[in-house]
Amino acid sequence: MYKLLISNDIHDFNLQEALDEISASRREKALKFKHEQGQRECVLAYLLLKRALKEVYGIDENPELIEQEGGKPMLKDHPEIHFNLSHCKSAVACVIGDEPVGVDIERIKNYNAQLARHTMNDKELQEIKASTDEARAFIRLWTKKEALLKLTGEGIRSDLKTVLNRENVRFDVTEGDDYVCTVGKFIQ
Repeated sequence: MYKLLISNDIHDFNLQEALDEISASRREKALKFKHEQGQRECVLAYLLLKRALKEVYGIDENPELIEQEGGKPMLKDHPEIHFNLSHCKSAVACVIGDEPVGVDIERIKNYNAQLARHTMNDKELQEIKASTDEARAFIRLWTKKEALLKLTGEGIRSDLKTVLNRENVRFDVTEGDDYVCTVGKFIQ
């Protein structure tokens, strides 16, 4: 079981006030983004994590995040709680639960056939071509791949065509007007 929070309120909060409310390490990470858009996405992802921790586990303090080998984040003081964050220009997602989870959220952009040929296998390319909305179909598959790689902690790797060749993962897809969000979770 997991809880997914998605927000497209990237510009609906006071960035300066929010920066003062988050942990020093997250503030530092957010301020490394050159543009305000990236800062807002980073801060909002953390705020969603704080909200989920409070709602699900009653945790009020600012969580300290550390990275596992491979870059997957974890809560320093609560390794038993699993979470993952993702953001794009349209929305931000946070997933939290008692078991490993991965999430990816991507804005739907114009379909790029060259990128699709580089990252999708023949079956996936057929699925995209058969769709009435190639851009959305591509992003749906892409978010599954990224959610899986974030679930396992592998991160983006060179051969993306074989990523979805697993039977022990379930994907839940949520779609907005201009984004697709996918949560990946191991099947028990």
